[in-house]
Amino acid sequence: MPESPPARPTVSAGAVFFDDDERVLLVDPTYKPFWNLPGGGVDAGETPRAACLREIREELGLTVPVGPLLVSAWSPAGADGKLYFVFDGGVLTARQRDAIVLNPGELTRHAFVHADEAEQMLSVAQRALMAEVLAARTDGHTRYVELADAMHAR
Repeated sequence: MPESPPARPTVSAGAVFFDDDERVLLVDPTYKPFWNLPGGGVDAGETPRAACLREIREELGLTVPVGPLLVSAWSPAGADGKLYFVFDGGVLTARQRDAIVLNPGELTRHAFVHADEAEQMLSVAQRALMAEVLAARTDGHTRYVELADAMHAR
C-alpha cells in the first residue's frame, strides 16, 4: 500500500493589536465578507514571525515589533488544512494608530472594537480563534487549538 504524501497546509501569520482602551484592531479585507486580524500568508522560505512583520508593513504601513506567539491553530480549511500563527502586537500608541495607512488593494477600513463587537464582525472560525487569542493574552500561555473542535464546542 503506497504511503500518502505529507499534508501541505497553507500557513498564515498575523498579530493582535490593541488601543489604550483594550479594544482590538480589526481590518476589513476587500476579498472576503468578514473582518479579520491584520496578517496574511506566509511565503515560501519565510518564518511565521517574518511574515507577520511583513504583512503588518504591507497592510497597515507600520513597522512595529511583535511580541510572543499567542496562538498556533489548525483549521480544516482547504485541501490540506490551514495553520495560523497569531503574535501579540501589544498596545499601539496614539502616534502609531494615527500612522496606519491601509493597503487599498487588500483592505477597505480598520477599527478598534471591544471583544463583544468583534464577535459580530468575524467569521465562525475567526471568532473561535479570537477567543483563544484573548485568553492566551490574558493568562500569558501560548495555546494550540484545532479550530474544527473549537467551533463545535461553542
